[in-house]
Amino acid sequence: MAADAPAILDSAWGHIPHSREATAGIGSFTRTRVERIITIVAGFGSLVLGLQAFLTALGPAEERPGWHEPLVLAVFVPLAVMILACFIGRGVRIAAGVFAFAYILALVAWPLATADTDPSATSQPWIWYLVNIATLAAVLAFPFPLQIVWTILAPLLFGLVRLIQGDFATEFWFANGLDVSFALILGGVILTLGWVFRSVAANVDETRARAVSSYAQAAAADAAEQERIAVAALMHDSVLAALIAAERADTPRAQTLAVAMAREALTRLANTEQDSHEGPDEPRDAHSIADDIDAASHELGADVLVDRVVAADGPQVPGRVARALVLAATQAIANALQHAGGAGLTVSIDASGDQVHIEVRDRGEGFDLEQVPDDRLGIRASIFARVAAVGGSADIDTGHGGTVVRLEWRGSLA
Repeated sequence: MAADAPAILDSAWGHIPHSREATAGIGSFTRTRVERIITIVAGFGSLVLGLQAFLTALGPAEERPGWHEPLVLAVFVPLAVMILACFIGRGVRIAAGVFAFAYILALVAWPLATADTDPSATSQPWIWYLVNIATLAAVLAFPFPLQIVWTILAPLLFGLVRLIQGDFATEFWFANGLDVSFALILGGVILTLGWVFRSVAANVDETRARAVSSYAQAAAADAAEQERIAVAALMHDSVLAALIAAERADTPRAQTLAVAMAREALTRLANTEQDSHEGPDEPRDAHSIADDIDAASHELGADVLVDRVVAADGPQVPGRVARALVLAATQAIANALQHAGGAGLTVSIDASGDQVHIEVRDRGEGFDLEQVPDDRLGIRASIFARVAAVGGSADIDTGHGGTVVRLEWRGSLA
């Protein structure tokens, strides 16, 4: 079973969609489902207590004539909409928020609706059964601070309006004290459960997102290592074949083939650090090359724009040549940023006839090209070899006054 674990993980990872729209939902997988469970449970609880309150409202009314029906409609219609929204899973927050405010407004109007009546301290009106549903609605609709406010406000406001209704008689103090205490305790339980479930779900989602990200990074690192191994083997074969072909080339055709093989090997070597493939070879103009260099320099953090001198009869450069020039220029910009701090960094492109000329200048301290170690391929492979592979030429002029990297390609020589 342990031997099958990597294959199982690879299969599972392969089934995860990697688009931005799909991966955006990975971080809220558990939270979304917990919210759905909360709304369904809230719908059932509100339905039960709402039916109890509605049946009580059908009995003898404590309100004055003309008040009972408007209050019942003002409270039970939003409640019915909230219950329906909980079951279908749409518009829950809006419906719950409307009911929470409607209930508070009904409580505020209750002393006016019951003025000059003779209430009983031992029997509760129909509006009492909806106190904790208002708390539940706040949990569904509001942020956590407002949930706390509603959990405390609804019971205390109910107790106050009942005392006003009973003219603050002694028997109302005792009965309402018990009711308000019960409502506060139950409301606190509802508030706490909602907070706990949501916090646990958020922690699970965060842990899952970190695990998926960690696995993706590990998979990418493994893929990169496998690709390096494959490229090393391929380069060994390509270089060896090119050397053998060059050694045995005794005719113009054989020599041409050997040169082509060498260019192919140099191109593969120069592109080994790139993530993308070769891409199309459709012709491109000098402006598109300059645009790509602009974009690459901004990605490197260099605030520089390419100075362009492009003639109307400027050349159409093959796509592979354009990519090589852009990548070589990008490497020159990266070197200027790394070794010269970007001092005096300028980039220019001159295109006319069948020729493209690119210069990358800086005012750094310069360097001795002969002293660059052989294993540092930033210049040899990423600039010289890359441009040579497409039939161009590269030249570096460096000294204490700065460094100039010149890249040139002519269509007639490619």
